[in-house]
Amino acid sequence: MRTLGPDRLPALARGFALLGSGGGGTTTLLELMASRVLEESVDLHDVHEIDPRTQCVAVGFAGSTYLLGERVPADDAFGPLLEAAERWTGVVAAAVCAMEGAGLNGLTPFLLARDRMLVDADLMGRALPGIDQLSLLVDAVPGVIVVADTGGGVMLVDSSRAADAESLVRASVIRAGGAGAVLVAGFTVGDLAVRGVPGTSARALALGDADMSFDDSDEARLLGSGRVNAVHAVPDDAFARSVEIAGDDGALLRLVARSEFLAVTRDGRTVAASPEILVAIDSVSGDVLQVDALTLARHVRVVALDAPSWWLASERRLSRVVPATYGLRDLEVGR
Repeated sequence: MRTLGPDRLPALARGFALLGSGGGGTTTLLELMASRVLEESVDLHDVHEIDPRTQCVAVGFAGSTYLLGERVPADDAFGPLLEAAERWTGVVAAAVCAMEGAGLNGLTPFLLARDRMLVDADLMGRALPGIDQLSLLVDAVPGVIVVADTGGGVMLVDSSRAADAESLVRASVIRAGGAGAVLVAGFTVGDLAVRGVPGTSARALALGDADMSFDDSDEARLLGSGRVNAVHAVPDDAFARSVEIAGDDGALLRLVARSEFLAVTRDGRTVAASPEILVAIDSVSGDVLQVDALTLARHVRVVALDAPSWWLASERRLSRVVPATYGLRDLEVGR
């Protein structure tokens, strides 16, 4: 267990921004909301420090992170979702963790930390776009439900098919105006230890405290640095883009992205790809950049952070996060 006070919030937010892999949303809004809780210190528990039978919920926001800045969520955004989950499961969860341990969602559990134990675990280990990519749904943990805000009520999904949760939550997000709260329930801290991604907050803190150059980091490698000289649409994929960077060493780097960075090529050869966490950092300001912030003439450093080991444990899991999952072919490392 570690105790977090307000002085640790900037490092935590910076670390979650790095784990966003160019997505996940900027953390400013959630930093402001979480700072109200962190006026007093809160305890962050390792999964093995809590009785494995303890019921837990995971929380996050889905949809457009930009809309959250225009329509700031209510302080009790997860209240109606919690009530629905408790009615359905018949139990009150005593613990809370992140649905997505990256970007603004990495900080979301702090909004409930006054009333519940804060668990250092999440269901992704990085930013990912799909509800069907939540680890508990990928592994089909029985009893898991997903509750989503509809803008005027809530929708509850109880299905063994991850695709059901993805399609129905996506519909709810649209009904809610493009962004809304999501809660996952029906699992225990013991489930998190096996079917979740433990230690993401600790990793975020370590990354947030690290030298942003990552020159001497054990878990990161510098892929290159240079100036953005072109941004192209990807043929046959309206949601993808390709960012070309003229490397300082003469190489041509290309970042392929959707809502997150999914692959990096160097002189036509893939050198890193999802589930590795690919990060673009502004060379002047040190800002961790979202995908759409890679604009012409910007000078950036491109870094690869180690993939969460959970996704590498089996081919079945890995198949849910590689570039081909998104329809982006021939981007395997080494090709």
